[in-house]
Amino acid sequence: MRNLLTEASGDRLELAAYLEDFDEHFWKAGSSDEASFWKFERQQSFKEPGVESWEAFFRGEWDTALALIAEQRGHYERYFQKIADHGFGLHRVRVVEEPVTPYLQWELHLLRLKEQCGEDTRIAKESDLSSIETGARLPEIAIIGSSVLYEIIYDDDGMLAGGIRYTDEELISECRRIVRGIHGSGEQLESFFKHRVISLPPPAVEGA
Repeated sequence: MRNLLTEASGDRLELAAYLEDFDEHFWKAGSSDEASFWKFERQQSFKEPGVESWEAFFRGEWDTALALIAEQRGHYERYFQKIADHGFGLHRVRVVEEPVTPYLQWELHLLRLKEQCGEDTRIAKESDLSSIETGARLPEIAIIGSSVLYEIIYDDDGMLAGGIRYTDEELISECRRIVRGIHGSGEQLESFFKHRVISLPPPAVEGA
C-alpha cells in the first residue's frame, strides 16, 4: 500500500485545508455498495491536545480520562446514527503492537465506546502485516466511498499536520481492498479488549 501511494499523484493539504476537505467529502460518501468509510491506523502513539479525555490521560489522571470517555456516549450515539441516516458505515483497522503503548491503552477505551455506538473496528497485529509491510510502516489512511483517499500526515510529535488527497478510482479501490482484507482477518475489538486491555494497570505517561 505504501508503494501504491508513493507512485501515485496526490495533493498535499495543510491542516486547515485537510480538515475542511475531509468534512466536505465525509457526509457525501453515498449509499451504494461501495459507500463506506475505512480508516487504517498504524502508528502506536499520537498527541491529541484539545481532547479532554486525552489531556487527562496525558496528565496522568487515568480515572478522569475514563470518566470523560464515558460521558461521550450520548454524543457518539447521535453521531453514528447520523452516519447511518446518510446510508454508510464507518470501519476501522487498528494495528496494535506489543507491549500496548500508553496512548493505545487510552485510545482502545475510546474505540470500544465508539464500537458500542455503531463503529466497526478490528484489531490487527504487526505479524498480520508481514506480507504487505516491507521496509517502512504502512501509512495512516482514510477512504471515503469511491471518491477520495487521504494519507493522513502527522508531525514528529504525533500531532495531526494535514493530509495528501488522492482521487484516482483504481488506487482507491485497491487500497480499500487491502484494508478490507486486513479488517476481515482481524480480531474483534471487544474480544481483544477483554483479554488484553481491560486488566492492564493505569498507564505510566512519560512526563505526567
